[in-house]
Amino acid sequence: MLSKIVNGTSYFLAITLLLITNNALAWGQNGHRIIGQIAENHLTEQTRLALTPLLENQSLPQISTWADEMRSDPSEFWQKKSSRWHYINAPSNSNHFTHDHSHTLLNKENVKNILDGMYFAINTLKDDKSSLEAKRFSLRFLVHLVGDSHQPFHAGRKEDRGGNKIKVTFFGQNTNLHSLWDTKLIENENLSFTEFAQFIDSNNAEIISEYLASSPEQWLTESHNFASELYKLKSDEIGYSYIYQNTPIIKMRLQQAGIRLAGLLNNLFDNTAKPLEKALKMPANIN
Repeated sequence: MLSKIVNGTSYFLAITLLLITNNALAWGQNGHRIIGQIAENHLTEQTRLALTPLLENQSLPQISTWADEMRSDPSEFWQKKSSRWHYINAPSNSNHFTHDHSHTLLNKENVKNILDGMYFAINTLKDDKSSLEAKRFSLRFLVHLVGDSHQPFHAGRKEDRGGNKIKVTFFGQNTNLHSLWDTKLIENENLSFTEFAQFIDSNNAEIISEYLASSPEQWLTESHNFASELYKLKSDEIGYSYIYQNTPIIKMRLQQAGIRLAGLLNNLFDNTAKPLEKALKMPANIN
């Protein structure tokens, strides 16, 4: 009987920890999977072929949550260093983010923020000398970080930890501003990630071209500008009016992230991909 109680308690604790971990994920699992699914819809065949050995029989939606899930790993990198990969603090005198492209970032120990993280992953995937293991690591992180870069509060304010310290209620449930945008507003649609992706994806060439005429620095600048407005809460009680006003922003950011992720991967793995249509416009010195 005692063993059954112990086993039952262990099971309960495991489930509880899993729920706590899931509630802390950026964009939530559904958000990242939506982005991964949209990206898959826009990959070229050459890119799909190049990704095959890196994906290890998985899909972009499947690997999109890996960088969050691995934060339960007890190693020093995941416990003490990986968290800074997921966000960036806005510079005090500007709303524009910049990255020094004069030095190729190939050492993950030098990553200080999400922008560094994306370029580390890009550089590693482009480098013929990178090991297969390093490229798999970088692909998994890149898929996740492109998603995070489009969540407004991943480029928010340092003092409130990107909205994590701003308490709100969502239909009477206690939460915070960051979690509201990570998870609550997406879950409120009551859609699976495949349904959500299908509903918001686009094949409009003009929209795709507009989204792809951008760079990771611009994605974060967009997020910061959205966050600056979203900090201006009229009430800490979130209800139907807030959902009506802000769900279109959520859908646009998920759509942009998915299309831009596909463009970036096509840019990396398919040299025939057409810029601004099937590939992402990137700074000239990293092409």
